[in-house]
Amino acid sequence: HKVAGLGIARTFQNIELFEHASVLHNLLIGRHTRRETGLWAEMLFTRKVRDAEVRAREKAEQVIDFLDLQHYRDTLVAGLPYGVRKVVELARALCTEPQLLLLDEPSSGLNVEETDDMAFWIQDIQHELGITVLMVEHDMSLVSKVSDRVLAMNQGEVVAMGTPREVQAHPGVIEAYLGTIDDVSNLRRPAGASLGARA
Repeated sequence: HKVAGLGIARTFQNIELFEHASVLHNLLIGRHTRRETGLWAEMLFTRKVRDAEVRAREKAEQVIDFLDLQHYRDTLVAGLPYGVRKVVELARALCTEPQLLLLDEPSSGLNVEETDDMAFWIQDIQHELGITVLMVEHDMSLVSKVSDRVLAMNQGEVVAMGTPREVQAHPGVIEAYLGTIDDVSNLRRPAGASLGARA
């Protein structure tokens, strides 16, 4: 709650949604960190509480429209494809109206088409909503599409920092992730092994 109150939201590598609740209810649950009413007001269901509920529902509906989730609005999360669940988790984070959105492996478990969709949503979040996105990700195609700045690490050490192109071309990054030419030339074929096929 304190972190959300600072304008920070996050998603998880392993999806953490309420499977037996609808998409809309998951988004409304995400909205509870923005509540401004106390326990007594909630119990008495005062006008302030009713107004807050109306605003919460309006925000959830806006996010559903923004991420094109209208078709799944009343569907239980348990019945959704994995790729859609990832978008729902993104939607729930957006319902907190963050200034900074932390994404942990957003492409984890997604196929190529779903990863392209995720890149599209992240770019829209950055450009249309003006939200800063900080992402931990291994899929370099996604990183290249959505990032202004990249920090590459290897075993806890910073290897390079710069634009996606600069980081991908950095010798330290190439060595850390692909190995050196010497590493490749030092590979030995097992005795008796041959290349090609025999008829």
